[in-house]
Amino acid sequence: MTSVLLTGFEPFGGERVNPSWQAVSLLTGRRRDTVAVELPCVFSRSLVTLRDAIDEYRPELVICVGQAGGRADVTPERVAINLIDARIPDNAGSQPVDVPVIPGGPSAYFTTLPVKASVAGIKNAGLPASVSHTAGTYVCNQVFYGLMHLLDNDFPGVRGGFVHIPYTPEQAARTTAPSLATHRAAEALEIIVDTALSVTEDLSTPAGTLH
Repeated sequence: MTSVLLTGFEPFGGERVNPSWQAVSLLTGRRRDTVAVELPCVFSRSLVTLRDAIDEYRPELVICVGQAGGRADVTPERVAINLIDARIPDNAGSQPVDVPVIPGGPSAYFTTLPVKASVAGIKNAGLPASVSHTAGTYVCNQVFYGLMHLLDNDFPGVRGGFVHIPYTPEQAARTTAPSLATHRAAEALEIIVDTALSVTEDLSTPAGTLH
């Protein structure tokens, strides 16, 4: 059985690449206990693809990864909200506004990853990281919320969460946004994987004081 399912997204918003897919592909290329699946950046298809992957691989841990242009850190997400409010259309041209991810679902779900311990480990490796308390309201948050809803209702005992990573240097060269090389993002993701597989109770340190 595959221990860890990692997901990344296809490019969106006019980008030619998505660092989330590049990083998880690089990581799974060197770990036999992981598998990577690319999710469509399409509201109507992302959760179907995710569920199919969980059904197929039956992992003990699911970590979904997305691109966060403008962020300088690798940011494990702490909470997903039951809201889609798309600032731009998805790759199928859909732009839902003010609709729930799951009608009738809880207002929010918290990650079951040890996000603070993961951030501490990434920082100790000399990489930029911080805990995030918002995954936005686009497809990333939809996938995060949908993942936690699936795990809570249909896959008890499976842990999961979401991580945002910065642009690649190639993407950031056209803007003033910060960036992180793909191999460094993959290193940070590997620390999150190892931490989540070994730590069941997160640190109690306030997020702003992690070092």
